[in-house]
Amino acid sequence: MTQILLGQSYYLRFDPKLWEAMQPYPPLGTMYAASWLRQHGYEVSLFDAMLAESENEWAKALDEHKPQYAVIYEDNFNYLSKMCLLRMREAAFTMIEMAKSRGCIVILCGADATDHYAEYLEHGTDYCLLGEGEETLLELLNQLSAGREAGQVIGLASSKTIHPSRRPDITDLDKLPFPAWDLVDVEKYKKIWVERHGYFSMNMVTTRGCPYHCNWCAKPIWGQRYNSRSPENVAAEMKWLKVTHAPDHIWFADDILGLKPKWIEYFADLLLETDAVIPFKCLQRADLVNEKTASALAKAGCKTVWIGAESGSQKILDAMEKGDKVEDIYRAAKLLRENGIEVGFFLQFGYPGETWEDVQKTLKMVRECMPDDIGISVSYPLPGTKFYERVKLELGEKQNWIDSEDLAMLYRGPFPTGFYRVLHGRVHYEFRARKAIQKPSLRGVINIPRNLAGLMRSEIQLRNLRNMPVVK
Repeated sequence: MTQILLGQSYYLRFDPKLWEAMQPYPPLGTMYAASWLRQHGYEVSLFDAMLAESENEWAKALDEHKPQYAVIYEDNFNYLSKMCLLRMREAAFTMIEMAKSRGCIVILCGADATDHYAEYLEHGTDYCLLGEGEETLLELLNQLSAGREAGQVIGLASSKTIHPSRRPDITDLDKLPFPAWDLVDVEKYKKIWVERHGYFSMNMVTTRGCPYHCNWCAKPIWGQRYNSRSPENVAAEMKWLKVTHAPDHIWFADDILGLKPKWIEYFADLLLETDAVIPFKCLQRADLVNEKTASALAKAGCKTVWIGAESGSQKILDAMEKGDKVEDIYRAAKLLRENGIEVGFFLQFGYPGETWEDVQKTLKMVRECMPDDIGISVSYPLPGTKFYERVKLELGEKQNWIDSEDLAMLYRGPFPTGFYRVLHGRVHYEFRARKAIQKPSLRGVINIPRNLAGLMRSEIQLRNLRNMPVVK
């Protein structure tokens, strides 16, 4: 019998688009909670939903471990958990019911549980942890294990809580033990990565939160706060991963890597000194990329930087309260490429006020910057954001995507949903055709006629759809 079974409800199998892409990473947030509890004397097992076939595997884990506490602790470093996909929420509800039917005390932690704790309590959850969960979870378990009431624990909601409160965030992240990698089937992940992509990628995180004010970005866990591990602590973990699991690549899942002054420069020096360099990808704001940071990223082994470009229209960036300029995006792409670093652009269409001309400016930016990769979404209203408050009266019964491929407009956008689904294809058709011409490969060249045909077809469709009424 295991005292605590930790799990999460993001099943890659339930997300067709990402299942096809097959770039799985274990749930870091859940693994941090596991290592934190073990450090404080609790016996812990972990159920990893990422590669599970269905909730039935959670049921098997419950039957095998027979835990007293079932903790569904979402990976808050997974942006899809922050988006609260409907299919994953339904999976969490099913997991709650399975655990309750076996007599477990059920505890939830995650972005959706923080925003909608009442719904989770209605489905049988005993306690919802609000915001960052490690310290709240530990105090809750200490109280329950001692047979005491949990009503005075800060940072949770239950059926007895009248006014739920938030616990202050952990500021000294170095006190957290490294994630509990020994509870994950690392070899299974490695086999998938090598077979599908020819290399093995693992994930890390160096920070928690983001201090910027993009008004569409939900921050239910850390709010506007930003806390960082020390370069020494991160370099030590990177060295441990390199020695223990020998990954070929690291994904830093931070919202922003190395925001503190000279953090990246010092980190790069430490990696070289300790022979801990592993090629990696990370996220950066365009206005934070200068000659020094680009050079230091390259020195540290950075292979790819993803930038939240969002739009090529300054009007839209200002409306989003991004705080940067279109020219910052151009400059960042140029500096990174000059330092041998690949560039990825996240693009967002459908923000209120966006016009056909604004869309064309974004297409122009992609055409001229020619990033190495792109990711496209439509604006997605999440509770707690200014954007959500602006459009909430336009929301219908459906307020979440089912999975990441959904791309439905959940509010009355500038153009109908069909427009954005065609636009998604149109941007990719042009991007792939231009990339094949710029960096020829056999597969790319063979597909040029198909991509050009798709480009022309989708352009005609867009011009027709742009004049259709928006119905919500």
